[in-house]
Amino acid sequence: MARGHQKLQSQQKNAKKQAEMKKAKGHDQKTAAKAALVFTCAVCMSQMPDPKTFKQHFESKHPKSPLPPELEGVEA
Repeated sequence: MARGHQKLQSQQKNAKKQAEMKKAKGHDQKTAAKAALVFTCAVCMSQMPDPKTFKQHFESKHPKSPLPPELEGVEA
């Protein structure tokens, strides 16, 4: 077992290595995918990435509900 100065050096080296690994890891797919889902259906609270998909979802899943105003000009 390391003691004293050697222990401190080992801890510093490990902390530096851990920081580099964390930085190199970058973004994960789950976080990026969650950030891309910007439209939320008011009826069922499902999330969609773009207005075209949102309008298609709304027309197929909620045909009796009135179309939200943000989807009026969108072509599906």
